[in-house]
Amino acid sequence: MTDFVTPAGFEEALRAPVRPPRVRITRPVLGRAQGTGEGSARATLARVARGAPEAMVKITGKTRDAGHLARHLDYISRNGRLSLEGPDGERLAGRAEVRELAGDWAAELAVESSRRRGAVSMSIVLSMPAGTEAFRVEDASRAFAERVFGERFAWVFVLHDEDRHPHVHLTVRMSGRDGARLNPRKADLQEWREVFAEALRERGVEAEATPRRARGVVLKAERTPVRKAWERFEAGTGPMPRVLAGALREAARGTGEGADWERRALERQRLVRRAYVAEALALKRSLDPEERALGAAVEAFVRGLPRPETRRMRLRDGFMAVRERQGEAVRSQDRDGGGRSR
Repeated sequence: MTDFVTPAGFEEALRAPVRPPRVRITRPVLGRAQGTGEGSARATLARVARGAPEAMVKITGKTRDAGHLARHLDYISRNGRLSLEGPDGERLAGRAEVRELAGDWAAELAVESSRRRGAVSMSIVLSMPAGTEAFRVEDASRAFAERVFGERFAWVFVLHDEDRHPHVHLTVRMSGRDGARLNPRKADLQEWREVFAEALRERGVEAEATPRRARGVVLKAERTPVRKAWERFEAGTGPMPRVLAGALREAARGTGEGADWERRALERQRLVRRAYVAEALALKRSLDPEERALGAAVEAFVRGLPRPETRRMRLRDGFMAVRERQGEAVRSQDRDGGGRSR
């Protein structure tokens, strides 16, 4: 008989970043994940403890009109050299068919949007770490598109496998066949990751879709424009981005509007880690040797979690390290100068 329990803290660790609304006024626009045994809390905990690779689903942009969509489809199809696949295995090969699809989607939007303008399509990338078999990623992406968008939203996708880093470019028409508009929220994106991870596991690929908090991570990844601006600043080819300059000033003072958020984030991470420890202890007391082994794995996982860190903390530590290096340089110059004077 299993001794496995699910403390409230562990449930919090696996909760989506934003809770979905309790009541939906209209029919849901987005597909919902279908739960399986592999989606149980125990199976998830085991995958987390093993360090299962995280499935990625990322919205990379939207297209404005037929020309913009055609250029995007040209890019993902490598100017027609790669075939685009749609529902029911439909294939589009060559630039002419790709351009025709772009024109059809834009024309349909123009008819439906007589009173308002909107984007034509949404661009999504689904990927796994390097070394994952490309054909499994492609097959899981096909299943993902069918489950989430089905027949309601037209879509096409194509596999890219450069440098053994398989990823799929999925382009979805924003306007559904029932008149609904595609407008995913944070909770929907988390659910999309779960659907993709489940499809990968069904195809023999170890994959998980946990929130950052479940992996011991507090710091959000920087958006690409901010990261590029920071890289230019570090290389001496551009000014410090204003958003980072303000955060650096706050970090140097140790105060600011982000301080309360930081305390809440660190407290949440403390509770998540405590839940893992409680789970490990409960499992290690089990009579089932497999559960005892899982408890030991969870304990090792907790010991290996990174130090909780926010952007303010990273900037503050970096600022203090710079100050220390500058002080050491001054002290070194003073010592050298003092030696010469004697």
